[in-house]
Amino acid sequence: MRAWLAVALGGELLSLHMLGEDERSAAAWQRRHPEAVADPSAAPLPEVRRQLLEYLAGERRAFDLPLAPRGTGFQRRVWRALTEIPYGETRSYLQIAHTIGHPDACRAVGAANGDNPIAVIIPCHRVIGSNGALTGYGGGLPMKRFLLELEDALPRKERAARGRKGGAHQMGLPL
Repeated sequence: MRAWLAVALGGELLSLHMLGEDERSAAAWQRRHPEAVADPSAAPLPEVRRQLLEYLAGERRAFDLPLAPRGTGFQRRVWRALTEIPYGETRSYLQIAHTIGHPDACRAVGAANGDNPIAVIIPCHRVIGSNGALTGYGGGLPMKRFLLELEDALPRKERAARGRKGGAHQMGLPL
């Protein structure tokens, strides 16, 4: 099961972490990152939780949260482009590179995508390879597949492969 940890400052969401198996709990993550410990009732954290739960229940297609991801100018342009990918759709790294005006920067787009500090809300899971293949994801490919299935956006070749493997499974996502 996955746990999530949201970090905010001044009423803006700085990051949303999917805690890995080695982190097991928000408390373990917070012990290693004491600078991130904050009041869970502080804005916008309750709203982040509510909207994320609605999204995971299939009841929300867009997030309406104050975001303040920290990164380079290039990273922020990539992350802005990711927020423009509609629910239920995907884009390739090449398409994102063209969108931000750097058509030769596919690898840099991939690196910025991987450095996205607000996964799911800034939908880096919607970026796939030009050939329709699912590629790396910080939360793991099963999580990426889960999110794309939730949005009915799994690429055709992945749907076909998934059908041969027995279909989707539910993934625990506690908050």
